[in-house]
Amino acid sequence: MEVLVASAIGIMTAAGMYLVLRLRTFPVILGVSLLTYAVNVFLFASGRLTVGAPPILGDATTYADPLPQALVLTAIVISFGMTAVVVMIALGSYLGSDDDLVNDPIEQEDAP
Repeated sequence: MEVLVASAIGIMTAAGMYLVLRLRTFPVILGVSLLTYAVNVFLFASGRLTVGAPPILGDATTYADPLPQALVLTAIVISFGMTAVVVMIALGSYLGSDDDLVNDPIEQEDAP
């Protein structure tokens, strides 16, 4: 199970980095979202992968750590808000310039 989760984290991170390095805004937004999901799965997996265990710290013999679950829940809310902000900025940039390139090509000045 750990190998599967580690592989999923690696694949999501690699795909997210590839998309972030693209020159269009939509793939960049998808790449940032994939990186966010990879970090969320990593945080969730850091609390020991226990199946069917309650998230309590009491007299239970096996339990899941509740701190990574709370961190992931907070990260999901923050990432949703930041994704909405980035989408609105990208939309405003697209509507203002009629192009969705992340970095504009440098205009070469005429040399005398």
